[in-house]
Amino acid sequence: MTANIIDGKAIAKAIQQEIAEEVSRLKVEHNLVPGLATVLVGSNAASQTYVRMKRRRCEEVGIHSIGIELPENVTQAEVEARVRELNADPSIHGILVQLPLPGHLDEESVLSAVELTKDVDGFHPVNIGRLAMKGRTPLFAPATPSGIIELLDRCGLEIEGKEAVILGRSNIVGLPVAMLLLKRNATITICHSRSQDLPSIVRRADILIAAVGRTEMVKGDWLKPGAVVVDVGINRVDDPTRKRGYRLVGDVAYDEAVEIAGWITPVPGGVGPMTIAMLLQNTLQGAKRTAGL
Repeated sequence: MTANIIDGKAIAKAIQQEIAEEVSRLKVEHNLVPGLATVLVGSNAASQTYVRMKRRRCEEVGIHSIGIELPENVTQAEVEARVRELNADPSIHGILVQLPLPGHLDEESVLSAVELTKDVDGFHPVNIGRLAMKGRTPLFAPATPSGIIELLDRCGLEIEGKEAVILGRSNIVGLPVAMLLLKRNATITICHSRSQDLPSIVRRADILIAAVGRTEMVKGDWLKPGAVVVDVGINRVDDPTRKRGYRLVGDVAYDEAVEIAGWITPVPGGVGPMTIAMLLQNTLQGAKRTAGL
């Protein structure tokens, strides 16, 4: 058996086309242009790349974007002051603080300063709290976890009643995707560095979310035949045959898993493209909510 490939690039492209059409309609019918502001602190190369990609995608779908760049040694008060300025700007409907922040800054305090209705990254403590509670709905859910659920939905894959195993318990992916799956009536198990006999736990999974950041940790014989495998990992492996000298692989040994799984995301081209697509979707929703549409 060879798994069906979940093409995140194609699905993200379709979502972005839908967003572009809705943004165009809002401009014509309501004179409304959704706006996203990014806040980047310091000179982390990966963060700079991510911010550029997000702003480029905004331009492609017609969303107005601005970038706030602050020096590495900026104070807590200065960062929060800039966030409050964006809160007060009516042309901005979403604020994204690029993580990680430099170690001297209080990340939770900065994220808490973002106006709840503009928290398109979904990391405000109130939004996370609502996500964690039964019967509550956050205004926004984090983009990567939302993108994972969207991939499953658009492939017609059932979530309710399925056993889902999440490898990794980060605040950015593992914990919020577990909560989203729970809200969709999956039975969830969250694994971490203290979990015993990981292979036997993973073999129970109808849906596996691998987000642990360890190169090809999940082997083919860990999987239940026919399982849905969503690989969130992005790891560099030296490869002198490549122009860059390396290639990207996930947390799952893809060549083994593709022969066992029923559905699988590739790395790259699986979950990654969905993150920005869902951020744009959240920004659009924020603009419509603010305008009462």
